[in-house]
Amino acid sequence: MSRTLSRWMTLTSLALALLLQSVASSLAAQAADAAAAVSPSGQNDFDFEMGVWRTHLKRLLRPLTGSTTWVEYEGTTVVRKVWDGRANLVELDVKGPAGRIEALSLRLYNPSARQWSLNFSNRASRSMGIPAIGEFRDGRGEFYNQETLNGRAILVRFVISDITTHSCRFEQAYSDDGGKTWEVNWIATDTRERTE
Repeated sequence: MSRTLSRWMTLTSLALALLLQSVASSLAAQAADAAAAVSPSGQNDFDFEMGVWRTHLKRLLRPLTGSTTWVEYEGTTVVRKVWDGRANLVELDVKGPAGRIEALSLRLYNPSARQWSLNFSNRASRSMGIPAIGEFRDGRGEFYNQETLNGRAILVRFVISDITTHSCRFEQAYSDDGGKTWEVNWIATDTRERTE
């Protein structure tokens, strides 16, 4: 066999091996994407909350002003699955001395990112705000977004914790210093009334 033919066969074999490796990598990436698209990992994070809850809510008046005045509300929260569990809908209706809060949260699961977006609206605004994005780790959900308060850009952190079969806690906090410090301004404790 000539040296040229031998060299050509070696290069051809190497090129074929590289091509096969590239195709295998591409197929593996496509399979991983497809698995992520149908994987229930994370999709069931909110299953614990489906049903009707008695809600006790405390809200800080005038956040990030030094205010220490809180108002309290009592009412219900109803949570139901939509889109076969790839989303859920939360309806909050609470009343107190400061009035009534009627709010809606549409939570959407992104299987590729394995994260949730929490989209919030209340009857007064009648529009969805900027979604908070995050996920659950070790039984605790943390979600973040950036909003404007009194003309200033702030960070918002929403935490879901103390999750049991019969209760859970929701806490919202604001930061106007880039997340160095946080001021809690919303605390809701839910106690289960019934499942749906």
